[in-house]
Amino acid sequence: MNNATVIKAAEQFLGTREPVFVELLGNGLIHQTFKAKNDIDKKAIVLQAINASVFKTPEDIVLNYLQIYEYLQNNKNGISIPAPIPSTSNGWIWKDEENNNWRATAFISHSYSPMVADIEKAAYTVALSFASFTHSLAKLDIKKLKEIIPGFHDLSFRYTQFEDAVSKAPQNILLKSTHIIAELRQRKNLVDFYECIKICADYPTRVMHHDCKISNILFDQETGQVICPVDLDTVMPGKFFSDLGDMIRSMACTLDENSSEWEKLNIRPSFYQAIMEGYLEGIGNIFTAEEKNNIHYAGLIMVFMQSLRFLTDFLNGDIYYKINYPEQNLNRALNQLILLERLEAFLEKEYLFSA
Repeated sequence: MNNATVIKAAEQFLGTREPVFVELLGNGLIHQTFKAKNDIDKKAIVLQAINASVFKTPEDIVLNYLQIYEYLQNNKNGISIPAPIPSTSNGWIWKDEENNNWRATAFISHSYSPMVADIEKAAYTVALSFASFTHSLAKLDIKKLKEIIPGFHDLSFRYTQFEDAVSKAPQNILLKSTHIIAELRQRKNLVDFYECIKICADYPTRVMHHDCKISNILFDQETGQVICPVDLDTVMPGKFFSDLGDMIRSMACTLDENSSEWEKLNIRPSFYQAIMEGYLEGIGNIFTAEEKNNIHYAGLIMVFMQSLRFLTDFLNGDIYYKINYPEQNLNRALNQLILLERLEAFLEKEYLFSA
C-alpha cells in the first residue's frame, strides 16, 4: 500500500486536506491498519484497508459493527466500542482507485494492547473481557448480524473438507500424514457432538468475537484496566465453544502452534482454570445448563478443528496458511493433535471429563 493512497484515504475520513499524518498501527496479519491525524485539531482515527481476499463482503463487516455500536450505545451496560467514522461522502466505506475498501473508527488515546497473556491474571482478564462482551449483547437480535465468514467454526464443514482433501491428496503426501489422519478420524465423535449443538435449543446462537486474543483488547495506559475489545471483523453469530475454546487453545498451552518441541507441549493447569473462571464470571447467567455441563468440550472442539484445518491445508498443497518451510502445516497439525491428546488427559485427570 503506497503512502499516497493511505493519505488520500485518511483525508476522506478526517474531512480535511490540511497536512495529514499516518503511521502503521499494530502488526495485523489480515488488514493494513493505520493511525491517521490532521495537523490542525490533532484529531486521530484508526484507518483500515479491509482485506478483500479474506473478507468477501466488507459491507457486512461495517453493517455488523454499526449494529453492535448502536446497541451498546442504547443499552448502557459498561461496554462501549470505538465510534465508527463516516467518510466525507457520508458512507461508511470509501473505495480507492485500486478498489481497496477503507473504513475508520475513532482512535482511543492512552491505550495499548499487549501481545501475550504471560501470567494467569492476564488469561483471566482476557476471558472475562470477551465473555462480558458476549453477555452485553445477549439481547441483540442475532438475525441482524451477518455471517462474515461462512462455516468459520462449523466443525462438520471442516471435517468434510478434511475427508475431501484425504480423498484427493497425492500418495506421497498421504503417506506422511497417515498417523495424524487416523488419530483425527478416531475423534469423529466431536463432530457428532457438534451436530447436536447445531440443532439443540439448549445451545443457543450467540454473538461471538471469534478472534479472542489479548492483542484484541484495549487497556488503559494509566490504570491498566480493560477499555474494550477491538478488531470486531469476525464478530458474528456463533456457539458457546468458539471464543472459550480458542482461548484455551492459544493461552492454556505451553507452546504455540508453530513449535515442534513435542515433548514440551502441554496444558498449563493454572491458565486453564483462570480462563474458565474468567469466562464463566463474564458470561454470567446467560449460559444454559447444558452449556455449563459440557463446557470442557470447548477446548477439545477448537484444538481438534485447528488440527483438521492445518492437515487439510497440507494435503491440499499449502494453499491457505503461509508456511516458512516444507511440511510446516503437517507439523502444525501434529502440534495440535498432541495438544489435543494432552488436553484429553488433563481433563480426565483434573475434571473426570471424557468426550
